[in-house]
Amino acid sequence: MDHFTPDIPRSTAQCLAPLEQLEPASFSVPPGACDTHAHVIAEAAGYPMVESRSYTPPPAPEEKYLSMLSADGMSRGVLVQISVYGSDNRYLLEVLKRHPEQLRGVAVVTEEVTDQQLAEMHAAGVRGLRINVLFGGGTGFDAMERLAARIAPMGWHMQFLMDVRQLPELMPRMKKLPCPCIVDHMGHMPVALGLDHPGFQALLYMVGDYGWWTKLSGAYRISESGQDNYADVVPLAQKLIETAPDRMVWGSDWPHVSVARMPDTGRLRNLLATWAPDEQIRKRILVDNPARLYGF
Repeated sequence: MDHFTPDIPRSTAQCLAPLEQLEPASFSVPPGACDTHAHVIAEAAGYPMVESRSYTPPPAPEEKYLSMLSADGMSRGVLVQISVYGSDNRYLLEVLKRHPEQLRGVAVVTEEVTDQQLAEMHAAGVRGLRINVLFGGGTGFDAMERLAARIAPMGWHMQFLMDVRQLPELMPRMKKLPCPCIVDHMGHMPVALGLDHPGFQALLYMVGDYGWWTKLSGAYRISESGQDNYADVVPLAQKLIETAPDRMVWGSDWPHVSVARMPDTGRLRNLLATWAPDEQIRKRILVDNPARLYGF
């Protein structure tokens, strides 16, 4: 199946660096707000990137990440293991351990991971595993049932970086997973295909009737508007929020790897003012829902 992504060509070419300045908040960001999707990339040597990676990002170390988090008005953050490191979660875990009250994590593992390693990740703040079928270096669908069975007793969830055009055919398998599930980037399907597309309808069903979650993130990855307000994403985001406001979380996707044009992280946050005009709904998305999902 072809996957849509308005990204740079899949290669090991160097990615753009994130913008230093953020657009100021257009609404009052509530205390306890959480950015549930960002990545860290070490500056120091000793953290090799996998050969199968789809891109090569510049460093986005702990200090720059925490600075971005603060500038964006976020009290908490969730770090997601970036695909270029494969299942080498060392840098992710090191950063989490230094900020146990503020940060949580989502790791990437193979089926060879030991129970002891999972326990150590839990102690460091990991609360989920990521399945990634869009970029090289990820763990795919073949492992999801066995890994889900191992993490369910720990209260973890499974996170999917996938194009939901695949969801109708995978739904019989995914419905049987014994742990909560969350889909990245609102399904990573081009919005031009419309809300009636079977893939998006399947996502709405899983979110509305089956208890799944979605990250309100990556608007710039699915939009075709060519504008920084990503106006064509508004109906999709609002439909997801309307369907399950208690299972929506927001993420910046900083440092915005593998894109041809670098978005403004603050402007991405400000999209919430349009997607969720009601202040109490925004508080659920930014504070209450992530606190429940990630155990803050």
